[in-house]
Amino acid sequence: MAPVAKRLEGKVAIITGGARGIGAAAAKLFHQHGANVIIADVQDELGISLCKSLTNKNIDYLHCDVTSEQDVKNAVDFAVSKYGHLDIMFNNAGISGEPIKRPLEVSTAEDFKRVLEVNAFGAFLGAKHAARVMVEAQRGGVILFTSSICSVIGGHSKPAYTASKHAVVGLMKDLCVELGQHGIRVNCIAPGGVATKMMNDWMKMEREGTEAMLRSIEVLKGSVIKEEDVAEAAVFLSSDEGRFISGVNLVVDGGYSSTNAASAMTLKALKNKDKI
Repeated sequence: MAPVAKRLEGKVAIITGGARGIGAAAAKLFHQHGANVIIADVQDELGISLCKSLTNKNIDYLHCDVTSEQDVKNAVDFAVSKYGHLDIMFNNAGISGEPIKRPLEVSTAEDFKRVLEVNAFGAFLGAKHAARVMVEAQRGGVILFTSSICSVIGGHSKPAYTASKHAVVGLMKDLCVELGQHGIRVNCIAPGGVATKMMNDWMKMEREGTEAMLRSIEVLKGSVIKEEDVAEAAVFLSSDEGRFISGVNLVVDGGYSSTNAASAMTLKALKNKDKI
């Protein structure tokens, strides 16, 4: 077994959407565990700053729009050119779309298409080009996607976002079977609510307000999910400790999706009413 402190020693990883949020937490933790990391994002200033904060050693930033096949191909080719191989492709980049949850009948087709393009098509391109070099190298590998609890429950986001995350899980399931013959493991991580900038903008709150709201509805009491919790799951699934785990949509939500949240809140309100 690899030493726990360096679970990814010598591995080469690309993390899309790695400049902030869950992606940035994963980049830091992968780097800490000995991986050679390529951050692929469109947020150049944030990505470059993150690399500098990690001393620029064994970590690079590349501008990469995941909806551009050429950009994704360039990121994968860069990894192979610099390190000779690619071990981990973490397709984490995603958007929520318009910050307003409009009723379906007034939702825009353009927003729906854009969310699917980034979240699902971008994930497909990352998997495609990672598989291209992993199959050729014949040394296995890991392809990982960020899905969401919206891939297992409904009503918590917009139809476009929920549909895109279901599509990502479907893609993972299919690729798990297709690429398994080459020793490539394919999994998803489905985070619960995390107070990232994307969610804060969606909730129109600062981080403290978002976390307070999440804390009030959580099932597993004591804390809230942090970006680092999702990053820890990504390290495990990418490491040799997870060597026989493939085809899994790993839910990291403290049990939230195991219950009917609306029903629980209604019952709580009724109990409080009876006490008055």
